[in-house]
Amino acid sequence: MKEQVSSNSVNESELRQPLKILLYGKQADSLEPLLSDHENMYRVEDQPDVVVCYGGDGTLLSAELRWPGLPKIPILNSRRGHRCIPHPPEEVISKLAEGALRRNVYTKLEGYIQRKRGVSNGTPLVALNEFNVHMGRINSAVRYRLNINGYAYEDGLEILGDGFVICTPFGSTAYFRQITRGIFTQGIGVAFKSTTEHTSHLVLPETAEVSFEIVRGPAVLAFDSAQRYSSLEAGDTLLVHRHAHGATILTCGPIHRLHEPF
Repeated sequence: MKEQVSSNSVNESELRQPLKILLYGKQADSLEPLLSDHENMYRVEDQPDVVVCYGGDGTLLSAELRWPGLPKIPILNSRRGHRCIPHPPEEVISKLAEGALRRNVYTKLEGYIQRKRGVSNGTPLVALNEFNVHMGRINSAVRYRLNINGYAYEDGLEILGDGFVICTPFGSTAYFRQITRGIFTQGIGVAFKSTTEHTSHLVLPETAEVSFEIVRGPAVLAFDSAQRYSSLEAGDTLLVHRHAHGATILTCGPIHRLHEPF
């Protein structure tokens, strides 16, 4: 089954020549000599055309947070990196110089926190992987209600548990999979953590608008690899829908299945 992602070959004319490359990752400096082998690219520290991520999945997610929308090339340099290209760096850089990489655009999610007094946090939170809400105290579960497209889930059922995850197909191979033992390839996924109710996970259309009202907190919201955390209290609501723009990731070939490496 194919993943929900638009994919096409990258032509040299699609990317500005010469290419301005930003190297990102703990050992990314080691890739600089590879750039010098090609006359049509050079390294920069800001305003890049492409971000080469050298590390694991966390490095890729962190780069998307810092430089949203710019094409990313995730080259594996970690024990874990299901979303990273396992080929030698020199091969990937050469393909970039030749315009032989493949462009893949993945869905992202946009979230807002509406406080109990009706005040929004203003700036949207944007995630390629997931929004993850967990109980704020280890000995106190979270109680919340779920609404989908303005309709109360299970007639307004108050769900009691450790929290929940709402994710994209890209992120379904992460925490969503650990909770549900499954993945999905289209839509928006909702997984419930250790709930006392007999509630299964949900996979909703990508056009869905979802809200979670915290009935009893405290809870903590995290997303992707962001260092920022947000506290949620009783009366606060997390609103989530599809983001207007996707994440562009360049790979060595077409993506066939979620579990296959780039």
